[in-house]
Amino acid sequence: MFGSGKNASAEASAINIIGNGTKISGDIVSNGDVRIDGSLKGNISISGRLVLGAGALIEGDIQAANAELMGEVKGKVNITETLSLKATAKIAGDIITSKLAIEPGALFTGNCNMGAVVKNLNNKGNEQSAATKTA
Repeated sequence: MFGSGKNASAEASAINIIGNGTKISGDIVSNGDVRIDGSLKGNISISGRLVLGAGALIEGDIQAANAELMGEVKGKVNITETLSLKATAKIAGDIITSKLAIEPGALFTGNCNMGAVVKNLNNKGNEQSAATKTA
């Protein structure tokens, strides 16, 4: 298991699990995927996917490539690709993401910024303004 000579790309696919009943105070940084079923009081920054179980709690900011949230988050959520809020999710904080899926029953209090959509809307508005000026 250890010392098997695996390269860095194999390490990036690691899955880290914080079990139910486990409480962590501090920040988590990982190149792999993380599943949390316990509680974290601190920030989490991962380059993979975050799965937050239905009974889990994060009091801090989240930064990840993808996330599936079923538990509670009190902090800013910054997801570079897709954020999925399941029916049991409770988010109290701002969301920044490219794609957002929200199931009925999920609770969200805060602001949401979907970068790609806002950018496209602004570009369309500028194109219309330019077309109006030339006409």
